Amino acid sequence: MPGRRPANSPILNRSDIAIEARGARWTTQGGVALVVVFCSLIVVSAADRSNRTETSGDHAHAGFQVLREQPFLPPDFDQQVFDNLWQVWPEPLKRRAEKASPSERRRMAFARYGLMEADDSQKKGPALGYVDDGNGGWVMNCLACHAGKVAGRVIPGLPNSHFALQTLTDDVRLTKLKQVKPLSHLDLGSFQFPLGTTNGTTNSVMFGVILGTYRDKDMNVDTGQSLPDLEHHDMDAPPFWNVKYKSQLYCDGFAPKNHRVIMQFMLLPQNGPRTLIDWEEDFRKVLAWIESVEPPEYPWEIDKELANNGELVFAKNCARCHGRYGETTEYPERCIPIETIGTDDVRLRALTIEHRRWLKEGWLSFYGKDSVKLDPQGYVAPPLRGIWASAPYLHNGSVPTLWHLLHPDERPTVWKRSENGFDKLRIGLEVDEYTKVPEKVFDSADRRQYFDTTKRGKSAVGHRFPDELTPDEKRAVLEYLKTL
Repeated sequence: MPGRRPANSPILNRSDIAIEARGARWTTQGGVALVVVFCSLIVVSAADRSNRTETSGDHAHAGFQVLREQPFLPPDFDQQVFDNLWQVWPEPLKRRAEKASPSERRRMAFARYGLMEADDSQKKGPALGYVDDGNGGWVMNCLACHAGKVAGRVIPGLPNSHFALQTLTDDVRLTKLKQVKPLSHLDLGSFQFPLGTTNGTTNSVMFGVILGTYRDKDMNVDTGQSLPDLEHHDMDAPPFWNVKYKSQLYCDGFAPKNHRVIMQFMLLPQNGPRTLIDWEEDFRKVLAWIESVEPPEYPWEIDKELANNGELVFAKNCARCHGRYGETTEYPERCIPIETIGTDDVRLRALTIEHRRWLKEGWLSFYGKDSVKLDPQGYVAPPLRGIWASAPYLHNGSVPTLWHLLHPDERPTVWKRSENGFDKLRIGLEVDEYTKVPEKVFDSADRRQYFDTTKRGKSAVGHRFPDELTPDEKRAVLEYLKTL
């Protein structure tokens, strides 16, 4: 890692002294393990002053290499653990794995946990989203949640709507116990905090709250603090390619768009303020890569005449919130009041003003020089480039296709996706729909394959603006969205 302080980085108040040693240990307080997951957060280059991230091709490429090569956290498990996960699988999956070749077992494990193969992996070593720590350990980074696949094609920057973090962690813990190996921060933390109740979504927002609780505004470790009441809820990872159009982060737009914000997901006690300063240049590069990501083009046939009609309907009814698209993009970044948008409000209410103020007054926002909104009143209408590829929809990932988004009364109560199928008619995930989770589903890992919109924080209500459109207009808009 670089061992330098960037020239334009302010000195941390009371910072670089001996705090590293005080924080360089795993800590628990009241049986609560500190948790970190490096995912789910949209992070991009600073829109501010001299801290603006370079976005040249070389700088962006270097950022992607940082994510592929640099371990910023301790490993979650090692290769031996991963190779033996199948031994704790339920039947008949375990029996199939026992008879399979090592390469087929790897494929089965990737399918069970929603892991992605990197182009250069040669089907061995860590998945995309993990880095080898040099000793065979798998270290997670943000690509675990932000490198997914659509119709079987892996795309860095696409949300990983397959990722089964809770199931992976549960199986890793059981395997380590069998092998008499020590448990990691995730293994311990997941005893206390849910990592995600549905595959493809995570409780990442609360991870940030937990980690921030044990830091003062200068990033010094303070494990004497008590955790606030936590409103656990799942979030859908947003696509990276739209971040370049935004000036604020998160679905409520409360956080500044700068390279430091992403670093809050590395605030394990062992990473003190000196370490964070030393890593700043790496994360400027990471953010440059994020802002360089472009959406994939729709790979199948498009009815151009219908799409042209849809563009007119979109311009009249949708552009005022979601922007205009063409040779140039006009994006208003409007925050829609929760009373107007009507979508699930748990995410909006889960972050307290105290937590938002901690961000506003501290190092992550350059001590308030970058804008932090203490009391947002709704959700920001996102840009829609690449919208065809980024299902499921809404901030909590509750709506499986664009057709369902345009037909609010037809949204399924419970749905389960296929692994690689794509619904070309409705544009989105290929799903089976249910009125409730089938009674035969007892295993918790199996249950997490079902998205249940009756659960708290997972509602598919709201965004009923398409009710104003005729059926023909909805068809046209759906076709137009393929072109973005």
